Amino acid sequence: MNHPSPHTHTHTPTEVQSELLDLDAEVLAEHLASLVAWLPVSGGPRHLVDLGCGTGAGTFALLDRFPEAEVTAVDSSAAHLRRLREKAHAAGVADRVHVLAADLDAAEWPDLGTPELVWTSAALHHLADPEGALRRVRDLLAPGGLLAVVELAGFPRFLPADAPAEAPGLEERCHTALDRRHAANLPHRHADWGTLLRSTGFTVEGERVFDIALGPGMRAPSDQDAVRRYASSSLRRIRDAVAAELAPRDLTALDALLAPDGPSALSRRNDLGVRTTRMAWTARRAL
Repeated sequence: MNHPSPHTHTHTPTEVQSELLDLDAEVLAEHLASLVAWLPVSGGPRHLVDLGCGTGAGTFALLDRFPEAEVTAVDSSAAHLRRLREKAHAAGVADRVHVLAADLDAAEWPDLGTPELVWTSAALHHLADPEGALRRVRDLLAPGGLLAVVELAGFPRFLPADAPAEAPGLEERCHTALDRRHAANLPHRHADWGTLLRSTGFTVEGERVFDIALGPGMRAPSDQDAVRRYASSSLRRIRDAVAAELAPRDLTALDALLAPDGPSALSRRNDLGVRTTRMAWTARRAL
């Protein structure tokens, strides 16, 4: 039987997820900004909704692009919303952010007004009934309003293919195990969102794949440190999900990577990069 290593006991699942979301926003900020800039929005929308907002990566990117707008940030996690509110106060935009706790699978949604733009990133695949959620979004959007859907191909990769030396290819084996788990528990993870958007009353205006590849030569030491922390948070979450499925040699190597220090610790590596893929769709509610 595999037992959790001692260093994993200091992080609750919610803390790990919140940290991961914050680091994703920090490390991939330029790519998120380019994705938001790609949205086919003319003029300056005033009322935006971020569905499944997490700790606010999309919320703050939208506020940056649309300086006159206010965002209603919706999530089922009180911890995520608390973190988002803290960040909004720290950034001086608390008056432009309205947080709302809601379960998007619930029979009734709270009043979200009539937004001109609804953004949802890495959220729809978690829902039991994403088609129902899309129909609700269609009905609440202002005439001619835009829906932006962003989904992930999977967790980012960070290590070279031949790393670590004790278990080359470890990261891919971890992802294979995670993919099996997701296939059993998240049936909508790789849904055909373009087809679902069309079937729920939207006109799809754009589809784009964002392939992100940041090499180990980051711009500054602070960037390198953020990538190490991002890798640690991601691999810690993967470990929590698939530890029981890993061979003992792989689990030992993974724990060595996640250890606070040691010859194999992520904190000592200078060969980490970030490789991930995001897919985006924009869809319009018919006038």
